[in-house]
Amino acid sequence: MRDLIVLTGPTAVGKTELSLRLAQKIEAEIISADSMQIYQEMDIGTAKASAAERKQVKHHLIDFLSPEADYSVSQFQDDCDRVITEIKAEGKIPMLVGGTHLYLRAVLEGFMLPEIEPDYQLRDSLEKMAAAEGTEKVHQILAEKDPKTAEKLHPNDLRRVIRAVEIYEQTGKTKSFYKKKQQERPPRYSAYKFALIRSRENLYQRINQRVDLMMKAGLLEEVKALIEGHHNLSDTAQQALGYKELISHLNGEISLEEAVYEIKKRSRHFAKRQLTWLRKEENLIVFNIEEEAKDNILETMLKLIKGEKDYEQEYKKRNEIDF
Repeated sequence: MRDLIVLTGPTAVGKTELSLRLAQKIEAEIISADSMQIYQEMDIGTAKASAAERKQVKHHLIDFLSPEADYSVSQFQDDCDRVITEIKAEGKIPMLVGGTHLYLRAVLEGFMLPEIEPDYQLRDSLEKMAAAEGTEKVHQILAEKDPKTAEKLHPNDLRRVIRAVEIYEQTGKTKSFYKKKQQERPPRYSAYKFALIRSRENLYQRINQRVDLMMKAGLLEEVKALIEGHHNLSDTAQQALGYKELISHLNGEISLEEAVYEIKKRSRHFAKRQLTWLRKEENLIVFNIEEEAKDNILETMLKLIKGEKDYEQEYKKRNEIDF
């Protein structure tokens, strides 16, 4: 038996339903690997498991932090290590469920980036430079300091570009240096790693529909209450999908129609990045939820976990899946 189970996949693919069914079959407890579900008062837009679903299966690292608080990947790693130990001590199986791949990697492989204080002055100056001269100018600064990381980051991914510059300025070492060190370390946990996928067309359709349902469920009202109740929302909370766009709308910067359009577009781009990460992940067994019945997927997962099917053979067979 491996240390834990991972169930991942792009946003809106259908992880929640299958994770609940799997957890109930094997007496597992779910650890949320979602960087936004950590926040209280941010329920609709983060698609948190409902109170009823949390009664079915115990959830951890969900809904526990004020939206004014910052939270780092290394904090998640520490918290997750603690929860994994607690779950195993109770004779249960820990199951990591979510699509924040940086969180998943931190737990499975370790997180080597240094703990540094945010340099708000540097961030502000680089953001102003991007606004005045374009994001390419800031990306060029990163390319001079850390060409390997710059190669992997699009100029428009300004937050990560600035973060990589910040790491170099404070430590004298590049982000790619720390990433290489991380890759040289052995895995921290052994895991059964499963992913759910759909066709791009179907996934994008589900994303658009989910955004419409979130709006009907009161996402705008949730965001209003959030900014009225918290004058110092953390940078992370303010950047959350759906919240960033609706905050812009409430500030009079864009119309509601434009905000909803941007939420859908940004969600689709996010899903595309998640799929790119999944393609690079090793020993990940992928299930196309459109082509296989959910009961069959669940049965295969159970057989792999119980050792009734060979994990390596199943991985080789499914490694050919194109997505």
